[in-house]
Amino acid sequence: MTNVPDRPNVLLIIADQWSGGRTGYAGHATVQTPTLDQIARNGVVFPRAYSESPICIPARRSLYTGTTPRTHGDRVFRKSGRMPEVPTMAQTFRDAGYQAYCVGKLHVFPERDRIGYDDVLLSEEGRPHLAIDDYSLYLYDQGHAGQAFMHGLPNNNYLHREWHLAENCHVTNWATQQMCRIIKRRDPTRPSFWTLSYEAPHPPLAPLTTYMEFYRQLEIEAALRSDWGIGAEDHPHALKALYNYYAELSAPVLAEMRRAYYALCTHVDHQIRAVLGTLREERELDNTIIAFCSDHGDMLGDFGLYAKRTFYEGAARIPMILMGTANDKRIKKGAVDNRLVGLQDVMPTLLDLADIETPSECDGLSMIGEKRRNLFYGEVLENNSASRMMHDGRHKLIWYPAGNWVQLFDLETDPDETRNLADDPTYASVRRSLETALAAHCYGIDVDQGWVVDGKLVGYDPGPYVPKADRSFSSQRGLHYPQPPAGEVPDWVGFPE
Repeated sequence: MTNVPDRPNVLLIIADQWSGGRTGYAGHATVQTPTLDQIARNGVVFPRAYSESPICIPARRSLYTGTTPRTHGDRVFRKSGRMPEVPTMAQTFRDAGYQAYCVGKLHVFPERDRIGYDDVLLSEEGRPHLAIDDYSLYLYDQGHAGQAFMHGLPNNNYLHREWHLAENCHVTNWATQQMCRIIKRRDPTRPSFWTLSYEAPHPPLAPLTTYMEFYRQLEIEAALRSDWGIGAEDHPHALKALYNYYAELSAPVLAEMRRAYYALCTHVDHQIRAVLGTLREERELDNTIIAFCSDHGDMLGDFGLYAKRTFYEGAARIPMILMGTANDKRIKKGAVDNRLVGLQDVMPTLLDLADIETPSECDGLSMIGEKRRNLFYGEVLENNSASRMMHDGRHKLIWYPAGNWVQLFDLETDPDETRNLADDPTYASVRRSLETALAAHCYGIDVDQGWVVDGKLVGYDPGPYVPKADRSFSSQRGLHYPQPPAGEVPDWVGFPE
């Protein structure tokens, strides 16, 4: 059972909160990713891939629509915001004659919006008050109704323990099995666009015991430290809020936390292999384009910071791999492409590889095309924790409007971002150039509230930082059977303030 030979299948694999540097092919000394490494050897990797807005919902909007936050309308995590009126990747494939199916996390509103797919088998990180997802139904059928979060771990914290149910009940295994079944049940007369969207390695950090035990054999690297300090008095509101929200972990606890995160990564990697095996046995692997990416990364304690919503490499840089069909000459095997790319580029790239016209509404560029960008702009939030980024491929400027705080890093000489060069006179011209470019990209509240005036970054005084206690307990979930009362969730839920 094979598809029409001149129409390739497309498999898009998405991880959640997986940092770009934490893979084997990227040179990480500890994280084991043999499947991704082999995909990389058969395709091209993009080491300068970034999330335009490193926070879940805005990042995924860029991925699903090929647009920047300015176009799709969200850089602040609008939990109840509907998808923008632009073509989605899934709908564009369907309009071209593809069957389109998704398994896993979408993170859109309403939760059951299929955003162009023929069908979606959903796992939404435990939000039954908004919609019952298919993973929850699976647990019901397995005799574990409402038990997904009874391990006691939150979705936005770094507590960790091993998985509490059987292996087949882990959401990573569930997603893999559902995708394999969808592949087997495809219409053989039409090409397929498949999206497999894993929840891991996003917290809760509850890996299978097998993978946790493996990583306990390995030494875990220490967290990065820098000359710009942890919790310094002159830090902007955004960093102080993160330091307040996430307690600093001792070295042994941080190492064990990273083991749990890495265990989730390797678990995903091995499960991807099962999907590829299904494609091979169905005689579709050679006719399938494969892309792998994440919505954003995770700081994992580097510089005392955790999670996302900053533009440091750990949070903003993402993995990006492309593997073409066996006969595709446009993607060189084992290649490294250093162009600046983002999530907005995934849609036009996959459409290009499938010889489908890219909608005019797309802001992104094909990653296999001749056109390249010289600068990459990033933006997240519109409150005292807002930050903006401008990247020229070597130098990265980060601006925090609250306090008008600037950082400048030379990633060629300091890839770990340990030295802030903003006040280094030898980099004065680089700073001016990137600040001018960044100011030109600013819009909305940045201009309306006077954060940018006459093309200059001026910021504002937010007043003294007042720590706030987290009464959500990091968005802690509980027993989900019977189903919690239905209702809306405020856009700020689970956020550091």
